[in-house]
Amino acid sequence: MLHYPLDNLLPVDAAGYYGTYGGAFVPEALRANIESLDFAFRRYVNDPDFRLEFDRLLHDYVGRPTPLYYAAKLSAKYRATIYLKREDLNHTGAHKINNAIGQALLAKRMGKSHLIAETGAGQHGVATATVAALLGMKCTVYMGAEDVRRQHPNVMRMCMLGAEVVAVSSGNATLSNAVDAALQAWCENPDEMFYLIGSAVGPHPYPEIVARFQSVISYEIRKQLEAQLGRPTPDYVIACIGGGSNAAGAFYHFINDKEVKLVAVEAGGHGVDSGETAASLSVGKPMVLHGSRTMVLADGMGNVSDAYSISSGLDYPGIGPLQAYLAEQGRTEVIVANDDEALAAARRLAESEGIIPALESSHALAALEKMEFNSEDVVVVNLSGRGDKDMATYLDSFS
Repeated sequence: MLHYPLDNLLPVDAAGYYGTYGGAFVPEALRANIESLDFAFRRYVNDPDFRLEFDRLLHDYVGRPTPLYYAAKLSAKYRATIYLKREDLNHTGAHKINNAIGQALLAKRMGKSHLIAETGAGQHGVATATVAALLGMKCTVYMGAEDVRRQHPNVMRMCMLGAEVVAVSSGNATLSNAVDAALQAWCENPDEMFYLIGSAVGPHPYPEIVARFQSVISYEIRKQLEAQLGRPTPDYVIACIGGGSNAAGAFYHFINDKEVKLVAVEAGGHGVDSGETAASLSVGKPMVLHGSRTMVLADGMGNVSDAYSISSGLDYPGIGPLQAYLAEQGRTEVIVANDDEALAAARRLAESEGIIPALESSHALAALEKMEFNSEDVVVVNLSGRGDKDMATYLDSFS
């Protein structure tokens, strides 16, 4: 069983700022809850009993460590050594469970009894419903009505796990609107409820908390590369970004290793100039969204624009402050993958390696087509989730 360090390696200050991004812009009704969350996290993240329970559940319940799989056919095609970090093999089928377990353990220690969450693709909703059932807590998941339609199998999973799924029909009925609804519910009942945010977004300390719980991904990558190649660092780490949680986890232990190139792949939708995109780093501007200052899609009047992506989990008009900062500093290379490119990448992986990826992960895979490697390069692609939930979309697109 691995013992995960969870050390703070982030470029964040005490107020939750990553450079000019971040902060905690919340209504007074939530100020006390945010402060108590920050206090509890800093108390328990270094508590031996908390850490032991976290490590044990990741090992015995989630199934960590996940494999670092050498993709021979992809390696031959792209003339590099390509590994897939198999987060799709976690219990519940994605990386979301890592953070959900950490936050739920915090919630129990804070005396909370009711977990609430937002979800787009449904994977975070399933993860939250799963840990709520495990720990004997009530669970409500807010999900855009459009995503309820697109991700029906995950809705059924949440219901079977005992969660209430609330379909949100406001706006374009996707992830951003689900976040709005969850925040409103938390404002109305802050004492009983714990808002279990699924991505590295929102007011401080959420982006830091999510990144540190997801850091188990990059910690394992270093260990696994050392064992397989005799070196702890790859040349590239590639991950998709919506809110930024899987990228935060995959990049975490490499942020300060400047020789490792970090590649963040955002969802272009129908194209960054089409008006139907989720590429907030490429065409967004600095604004406050859901409690933090970050890069956000906006119209000419300065209002938040609706995002679009074929992938429900990337269909969000902003990005976490860590990813905004890393991109601004040039620490990450930002690549845009459009819908059709992600679909083609999914099919390529399925037919070459026998692995069906989530649409979110397919965006990361699509970046391989846009990059040039040397034959000695070691490339790790974070395969953040499996594609069961996206089969209806794949069937419609490929028929």
